[in-house]
Amino acid sequence: MFSKYLQQFNLTFRPRGYLFYGWYIVASAGGIQMLSGLLWMQSYGAYVVLLQQEFGWSKTMVAGAFALTRVESGILGPLQGWLVDKYGPRPILTFGILVFGIGFIWLSQIETILTFYLAFGCIAVGSSLGGFATVMVSLVNWFSKHRSKAVALSQLGYSIGGLCVPIVIFSLELFGWRTTALASGIVVLAVGLPLVQVVKHRPQDRGETVDGTLAPQVTDSSSPGFSPQRDFTAKEAMATRAFWLISFGHASALLTVSAVMVHLVPHLTEGLEYSLSQAGLFVAMMTGFQVVGQLGGGYLGDRFNKRVISIFCMVAHCVGLLLLAYASHLWMVLAFTMLHGLAWGVRGPLMVALRADYFGPSSFGTIMGFSSLIVMLGMSSGPIVAGYLADIYHGYERGFTILAIGAFLGSFCFIFATPPAAPGGKPLTGERND
Repeated sequence: MFSKYLQQFNLTFRPRGYLFYGWYIVASAGGIQMLSGLLWMQSYGAYVVLLQQEFGWSKTMVAGAFALTRVESGILGPLQGWLVDKYGPRPILTFGILVFGIGFIWLSQIETILTFYLAFGCIAVGSSLGGFATVMVSLVNWFSKHRSKAVALSQLGYSIGGLCVPIVIFSLELFGWRTTALASGIVVLAVGLPLVQVVKHRPQDRGETVDGTLAPQVTDSSSPGFSPQRDFTAKEAMATRAFWLISFGHASALLTVSAVMVHLVPHLTEGLEYSLSQAGLFVAMMTGFQVVGQLGGGYLGDRFNKRVISIFCMVAHCVGLLLLAYASHLWMVLAFTMLHGLAWGVRGPLMVALRADYFGPSSFGTIMGFSSLIVMLGMSSGPIVAGYLADIYHGYERGFTILAIGAFLGSFCFIFATPPAAPGGKPLTGERND
């Protein structure tokens, strides 16, 4: 039994007797995403509490900054995708990391709502160019058979960052948000720039093959990444029903994800009367379940129907957010952390792998970029809806309920997002149904 697992390990990670270089890129991508998860995306709720205390800004105003940066990143998406497809991920990552770090340093100096929005926009653009969407282009080119695993393992970095959020909260309470923001900018530059140097665009750049196989890979028609003909161009992908349904389904999932990013800590501290440190522990717990979900999602996504798994995740997002909205006991908050964390962790890698399976890696950056124009609708509107209704009704129940319903409706997008006909008219056969 042990020898069987050892053989499987070697086939996956050491197909030529040494560690396949693609896994180094996975590790680098994980480190880059850890910076974003730890220092910004999952710590933003803690900054919200302190900024409101110091400046007296409303929840809508603070959530508006997050929403506008998501709109900005979404609009940037098509250009970013085209640039990455044309010039490769490394130069785009380098520029993004520089802007990301400078944005944090600028944030440490802000005094007005305008400078806050500008600094926050700088952080958002930098994290977009120097983060998830850019590194994913590299990963979908380096992996096919193990694509879901590679994406999931890289996203563990983001989750590990979330697990470490209590460290950032400790720094915020001990040193203040300005010092923490300044230190964050320095860390981004010192750690992020070396990590970027590991990333390569395609395996051919190093004389390698996809998945590190001994010979150019002959893909079995039953494999989850199989595409019988050439890859889709961006124009061809956007002409399919699957492109739009996956995009809107992804957007509806991010209604809940983005709202939780911005409003979880304020809801726990103001509505449920937990301390800031206790709220940080809930964030870490949720992220722990996200890690479990990512590991499970990477394994399941390479073996079973990614679309069906995504449907179950959408329902879990819905139920989890409803439990948080009407939480009156500790178990309801704990159940939320489990359901939302697992759903987020499992579904996240599948959003990348499903698009790559359907449309191929050749124009993946551009396809993902145009998809981001739709995805940003969920990422930007979630925090606004929750924050606006919280300001009016002095609580998050109504806002979270509306967003939970939106996530449930999004599950129908994945129900109908069946594989498109490949260029030339033949249907793709890469979707697993076992």
